[in-house]
Amino acid sequence: MVFRGGRRGRPGLLGTVARTAVVAGTAKATSNAMDRRGQQKAAEQQAYQQQQQAAEQQAYQQQQPAAQSPAPSTGGDLVSKLQELGKLHESGVLSDQEFTAAKAQLLG
Repeated sequence: MVFRGGRRGRPGLLGTVARTAVVAGTAKATSNAMDRRGQQKAAEQQAYQQQQQAAEQQAYQQQQPAAQSPAPSTGGDLVSKLQELGKLHESGVLSDQEFTAAKAQLLG
């Protein structure tokens, strides 16, 4: 008669510990994978929101100059144009009426 070594039926203490370790390790690996996937989804969503905000800002900035009326000339530029008009008026190129009309146009 040949006897087999080992136990029959339920596993011993060592077998139970090993099985528990395998189950716990599998559960932990699954949990870690789910956490990583959740973090990846959150990062993708955040990147998408940042991209949308950047696109909205860009569209807003492009609309701003079109929505505003043309800005008047800067102070230095306005002064130089008025000086040019004065010189043209003094030299006789512009009449009094033309000078007044051009000056009014520059000043708004």
